[in-house]
Amino acid sequence: MSLRSRTAGAVLALAVPFALAAVPADAAPVPVADPFIWTDLTPTYTATTDYQYEPFAITDGYTPTGGCAHDAQTGKGGSGYHYINAANIGSLDPAEPAGLLYETDSDGGRALVGVEWIVRAGTGSAAPTLFGQTFQGPAELDGVGSVYTLHAWIWKDNPSGLFAPWNPMVTCS
Repeated sequence: MSLRSRTAGAVLALAVPFALAAVPADAAPVPVADPFIWTDLTPTYTATTDYQYEPFAITDGYTPTGGCAHDAQTGKGGSGYHYINAANIGSLDPAEPAGLLYETDSDGGRALVGVEWIVRAGTGSAAPTLFGQTFQGPAELDGVGSVYTLHAWIWKDNPSGLFAPWNPMVTCS
């Protein structure tokens, strides 16, 4: 067996579980424009793995911004507790999301559910794109001003889509 075929087999063995885990068994898959998006998100996973333990996020400069955000008007779900690293605002680097999204776990602690990129919205500026997705907004963010945002639900499935602004599976307790 050649090195190339062994490498391809290893990549496939690692990729299939991620692809299967991306869609809940009881939900219809939401199409994503790029079928290799999970590969593009690898730097994001790598950079945020330690933040599954919330104190590490705080140590690295992520600051909780307040209460748990949920869409009470339309019932589209929640986006959880936002932790923002001001040094990463404006970054389009997959490994430097400006925000981390948490929800309360069964033990009363915080569980990482997603990440968020935040870019200031200048006068007349167009929404940026990342991973082939156009950022949402502009919206007002306390202490920052007008911003565009892009969520990625990489740590918790979202039947509304990987990059949807709200996740019906995220609740605020």
